[in-house]
Amino acid sequence: MQPDETTTHAPRIPSDAERRVTPNFITDIIDEDIESGRVSSVVTRFPPEPNGYLHIGHAKAVCLDFGVAQDYGGVTFLRYDDTNPAAEDPEFARAIEKDLRWLGFEWIELRHASDYFEQLYAYATTLIERGLAYVDSLNEDEIREYRGTVTEPGRPSPYRERSVQENLDLFRRMRAGEFSPGQVVLRAKIDLAATNMKMRDPILYRIVEAKHWRTGHEWPIYPMYDFAHPLSDAIEGVTHSLCTLEFDNNREVYDWLLDQLTEGPRPHQYEFARLNLDHTVMSKRKLARLVREGHVSSWDDPRMPTLSAMRRRGVTPEAIKDLTNRVGVSKANSRTSPTLLDYSIREDLNHRAKRVLAVLEPLRVELTDLPGEEVVMLDAAYWPHDVPREGSRPLPLTREIVIERGDFEEDAPKGFKRLAPGRAVRLRHGPVIRCDEVLKDAAGTVTGLRCSRVAESADEPVKVWATIHWVSATHGLPLEARLYQPLFTVPDPDGGDDDLTKYLNPEALVVKRGLIEPSVVTDPMDERYQFERLGYFWRDPVDGRGDALVFNRIVALKDGFAPAKTGPAKDDPAKSASKSAVDVAKTQRATPPAESGATPETTAATTALATEFGIGLAEAGVLSARSELETFFRATVAAGAPAGEAAGWVINEVARELKTGACADVMTPATVAELIGLVANGTLTARVAKELLTEIAKTGASPRELVAARGLERVSDAGAVAAAVSNVLRSHPDELASYRDGKASLRGFFVGQVMRALSGRADPAVVQSEVAKALDA
Repeated sequence: MQPDETTTHAPRIPSDAERRVTPNFITDIIDEDIESGRVSSVVTRFPPEPNGYLHIGHAKAVCLDFGVAQDYGGVTFLRYDDTNPAAEDPEFARAIEKDLRWLGFEWIELRHASDYFEQLYAYATTLIERGLAYVDSLNEDEIREYRGTVTEPGRPSPYRERSVQENLDLFRRMRAGEFSPGQVVLRAKIDLAATNMKMRDPILYRIVEAKHWRTGHEWPIYPMYDFAHPLSDAIEGVTHSLCTLEFDNNREVYDWLLDQLTEGPRPHQYEFARLNLDHTVMSKRKLARLVREGHVSSWDDPRMPTLSAMRRRGVTPEAIKDLTNRVGVSKANSRTSPTLLDYSIREDLNHRAKRVLAVLEPLRVELTDLPGEEVVMLDAAYWPHDVPREGSRPLPLTREIVIERGDFEEDAPKGFKRLAPGRAVRLRHGPVIRCDEVLKDAAGTVTGLRCSRVAESADEPVKVWATIHWVSATHGLPLEARLYQPLFTVPDPDGGDDDLTKYLNPEALVVKRGLIEPSVVTDPMDERYQFERLGYFWRDPVDGRGDALVFNRIVALKDGFAPAKTGPAKDDPAKSASKSAVDVAKTQRATPPAESGATPETTAATTALATEFGIGLAEAGVLSARSELETFFRATVAAGAPAGEAAGWVINEVARELKTGACADVMTPATVAELIGLVANGTLTARVAKELLTEIAKTGASPRELVAARGLERVSDAGAVAAAVSNVLRSHPDELASYRDGKASLRGFFVGQVMRALSGRADPAVVQSEVAKALDA
């Protein structure tokens, strides 16, 4: 197989200052590949399936695929994995291309897996001709049953030994459309005893009765992802095939196919942790359900996590890229708080969003000392002193103005520093006013205020406790403000058995109608603003066109969303969780913050924690977002565990045990540190250690005592492993005879049997070595 001729620049390792992608383990690999001469160019690909819109989780993969190619003078292919015609649509392909260009990326060439259908069919035929693939007539359930379990090897299908000629004939007939879906499939013939279940004769082709959006009904058979992916990479000359961690086990199939069908330089697959954002879901299928069932209005509804929704909400591509770099690239799965995304958005908008005034919950104020027809034009700067930009606009002050209802309290509680009877505040860019009279309706509801200006001079300014925003009641323009909160009330709405729609946040969209200063009507449609003390906004590009002043809040000035403290619970469905988020939202959305420009404490804590311990921002974000986990982590490190290992254990293992009711007084940080140490020094395998943690969480037992009492130490002694190998070979004479007759794939079976015989405690490298010695003796 000869890869495409692709024009690239000679690769050069960039300096850290030049990199678009923050250095990580993948860039380390690429650096080594260039230094060693393994690659003469860097070629990547972004291979989405066109079955939905890209979401924030895809942004990390996009920025990595395109970013590393740019950093090293390489190129990136956009390739649609269009091998499932029943779910795909050209609408989604167009949306993907629009999103990629919005992010600022361009591909060297647009490709489709369907471009290669003839080639892929030919490769499959080659496997059949070499006796490495067969047509199986088992149905889906039977294939699953015959495949075995993680503790038991698979059984050969009754059709596994069909002749090459019969398989070629059946595959040709599959191509001709003579069979129905599920009647037959093409499978690779690899190793039914492989410890990796993916290697137990994976399906390569299946029959699909659906019209393909590009090829129509030309093909009744379609390659599986595991078949199309590596071979498409090879055809395009991809050097570094970057995938998320769920494809870790698929890599063995990837390598097997390339070993069988390619020669010379070949692609290599590397896996990284995906971006999982709290309070949303990252499944296109589940997002499609939200659209289909009307829980949101469309794929670009600003409540959605899709890139098109974020674009419509007003988020910039620069903020998305900044988030992906802050999260970083690692091999440890974790969840990211939305506060980190909000921080990236604020950091970006702070220097590009003009400051203007808007009031979302108006309370009318009459300035009794200002004549009715008089308009005082104030010169109001667009930018605060800490933003090095210039510009101002005229701001009309009139007898009647409006302020936020939440900025007035008739009976001011302790600590309330804004307007109250007899108290003065400063109007932003304007004079100090004092509340002289409160107006009420028959029901006693405050309907307005009468205030007067307080005389002051430049030499003797009046000191007040607070400055509030306002808009002229007669010159201000009506606006609709859409305030967005996270879509779900719990961090992991998809983490339990409940229907995720139970956790939809009814306060994810709140609509306010108020007034905005008139200067905005002369600005471009895509101008972004900071409505002072309220948040960052821009005009909705769909509903805010023309004269309609409809604004989306891009992000609040500081975090005001309080999630439910627990996720899906068996005995506590969404009612109480939703109530928690809704109650807090109700108390916070109507009251503007006393100060603007604050960054979330959790984000500052994330950065500080990552710097202090030298761990990734993703891990630090998870720990700093949950105080009990951060406390446990710090204590575990203090007890002697390396910070990196401690972070992984606390996030993945300790958190799980705490969630199931474990008490930190029983499962102590010192105990976890001891367990980590036993893995690090080779006493325990990671699998056994994790099993012990579950018991320790319940009993508080000492790890060392459990290991000693149960003989759980890792078996690294070659003699002990050799004895187990000998026993396994004696117990499986038929398999041993088949191996020595040339069935080399059974080596994995023997390795698995030895590991099982030693209860998973054996050093895998020693087992591999001793099995090889015994089989080849």
